[in-house]
Amino acid sequence: MTPDDPAAAEIDPKLFFKADIRLGTVIRAEPFPEARKPAYRLWIDFGPGVGERKSSAQITDRYTLEDLAGRRVLGVVNFPPRQIGPFRSEVLVLGVTDTDGAVLLLNADFDAPDGARVS
Repeated sequence: MTPDDPAAAEIDPKLFFKADIRLGTVIRAEPFPEARKPAYRLWIDFGPGVGERKSSAQITDRYTLEDLAGRRVLGVVNFPPRQIGPFRSEVLVLGVTDTDGAVLLLNADFDAPDGARVS
């Protein structure tokens, strides 16, 4: 989808709120050379209720590994895991694409605890 595309069809808000979107902190990031498209492996702390989860993220265009440790991110924590090569991705990290097609991570403007749910 592009910014010029019209809005998607309306859905019932109950459907949206089935997605459990939480705030977390990246605690570790590593290269993922086995991925088909350039990506990093992330370990993210989503607080005591969810715990630490792993994600494969195609964010190499705008972020270095050094940029990621400590970064706050939003992720969907209740999608089924996906096997991506030798890595089991447990969370979908959320982002938007910029005008160059690079992914920019979504986060919260102010401090909130790890595990805070999007409402």
